[in-house]
Amino acid sequence: MTLTSSIPVLRVADYPAARDFWTGPMGFTIGEEGGDPPRFGIFHKDKATVFVDAWQGADAAPAPNWRAYFHCDDVDALAAELGPLVDTGPRDTVYGMREIEVLDPAGNRLCFGQDAD
Repeated sequence: MTLTSSIPVLRVADYPAARDFWTGPMGFTIGEEGGDPPRFGIFHKDKATVFVDAWQGADAAPAPNWRAYFHCDDVDALAAELGPLVDTGPRDTVYGMREIEVLDPAGNRLCFGQDAD
């Protein structure tokens, strides 16, 4: 048995704002939505997928820690592309990654990283 992937599920209160964030500056496409009006979405970009869930609302408080981690091949180019959305970084870590952090409209902290070597 082999695990082949994992998908973060991000809770939000405002699904339209989340959809605009993921399909706008983040550059993801909508794979599927659920509800009428939609309250759940599956978003894809390259080999990454994220689920966005507004059925239960956002978490009580913004997370100081990551809600999702995405590996990428050029974190500096991504930082330049995202511009003011970058909350921290780019920075090299003690564990050998180069990372940036982004906050989504619901306050979910997202980390994007690549091997620093």
